[in-house]
Amino acid sequence: MAQTISLDESTPATIQDRKADHLRICLEDDVQCRQITTGLENYRFIHCGLPELSYDQVDISTTFLDKALRTPLLISSMTGGTEQARLINQRLAVTAQKFGLAMGVGSQRVAVERPELANTFNVRHYAPNALLFANLGAVQLNYSYGLEHCQRVVDWLEADALILHLNPLQECVQTRGDTDFSGLMAKIETLCAQLPIPIIAKEVGNGISGDLAQKLINIGISAIDTAGAGGTSWARVESERAEDVKQRRLGQTFSDWGMPTAECIVGIRAIAPKIPLIASGGLRNGLDVAKTLALGADIAGMALPFLKAADHSEAALDTLSDILIAELKTALFCTGQGNLKDLKQAQVLQHIP
Repeated sequence: MAQTISLDESTPATIQDRKADHLRICLEDDVQCRQITTGLENYRFIHCGLPELSYDQVDISTTFLDKALRTPLLISSMTGGTEQARLINQRLAVTAQKFGLAMGVGSQRVAVERPELANTFNVRHYAPNALLFANLGAVQLNYSYGLEHCQRVVDWLEADALILHLNPLQECVQTRGDTDFSGLMAKIETLCAQLPIPIIAKEVGNGISGDLAQKLINIGISAIDTAGAGGTSWARVESERAEDVKQRRLGQTFSDWGMPTAECIVGIRAIAPKIPLIASGGLRNGLDVAKTLALGADIAGMALPFLKAADHSEAALDTLSDILIAELKTALFCTGQGNLKDLKQAQVLQHIP
């Protein structure tokens, strides 16, 4: 028998309002980390003045979770649950299809609890060949969610994988956040054994360490998304919408908490050389992407740059995607690397003391 989710009558509206707040704050306010950085500024490529290849020969295609991508970029999970989010997700999906990118949607909890909002996430029609990721908070497994709910969001999206996002700090800062993270490893392990598609473990901007990655791999997680610190601070976002002084202060205190994205990549690769790895957290251009791939990531995720472009127009998304691809290909060309495999093996990225 399916489990029943017990909710206060005000809860669904609160979740939908929170989604709208998140969009507004990310688009209008400065909620970026201010002290901690991605760590990518500590790396520099060795320039090759004679690449011995044509720029047109540079190949940035790859595969991730057995699906081909023309570009090693993920439009990271952002939004859903509102009319504005529906339009943004549609535009993002069109872009993913057009440029051969992967795409994740925002947390689909709001649609589980208000099924009429599922259409704000359902973008497969706009991206029939794209690698698409469904998304739920791992902590919801401690709040009556189970296999049925996870399968439901996967089916709505016709997703290729499910992201379980890990967000203990955000839940601490969020007013009435869900903070019972006890026993989740066992529940995630059970879900990994039951769900017929890969499960990706993703942080939301505070990073995943090598030690945690190893534990997640041991219980059946198929891929890791670093979502390191250095970009949008969700503690700062939740502080902006806090309803009392304590929660506002908590978000401010922990606004620069977390592990830099570069540190996460290096730490995870040290213990798990083969696990499919997404680098995200504060990436803002194609050079950032190239550095994460040279450090060992398989693909790189971005949220805020795509969100801002999507809020403007499909044309703005086209322009952004063209720029990111040109920046990434230029990095490969000017290091003399013809493809992503060569970039990873060539040791052309130096750590700057």
